[in-house]
Amino acid sequence: MMAEASASSMSAVTEAADLRRLTIVAAVIGAAGVVLCVLMGHPLAGVYGIVGLALGLLNAALLRRAAGMYATADAPQKSRFALGALSRLALISMIGLSIAWLTLPDGLGVLAGLAVFQLLLVFMALIPLLRELRVGQESSHE
Repeated sequence: MMAEASASSMSAVTEAADLRRLTIVAAVIGAAGVVLCVLMGHPLAGVYGIVGLALGLLNAALLRRAAGMYATADAPQKSRFALGALSRLALISMIGLSIAWLTLPDGLGVLAGLAVFQLLLVFMALIPLLRELRVGQESSHE
């Protein structure tokens, strides 16, 4: 029982660190995007890009919460988890598309921010996997 509590608290610490790392990298990318958009004469597109990054971060936080609830449920239901994911993605997409459409052309920055965040999310998930593969290859050569 104590090992479960310890593993659960370590998971929460790791999860918080991952979200913090994602937030920091997204903020740096957002700042660079604003600078780039200002240089191109569209400062609001950069601001909307940050909104897109924030929507992506919100989606990531809600996904982690839902995954944690699914993992700790006594009888998890895949269909409920899938429906929740679909609903969340639909809502965030509708918000992004609405902002983009209502504030054209600079509002397209929201969609760019969402796309960049998805690439960032994939990249941040790949880093530990690549490290693990490299360590596995090094240990197999010994």
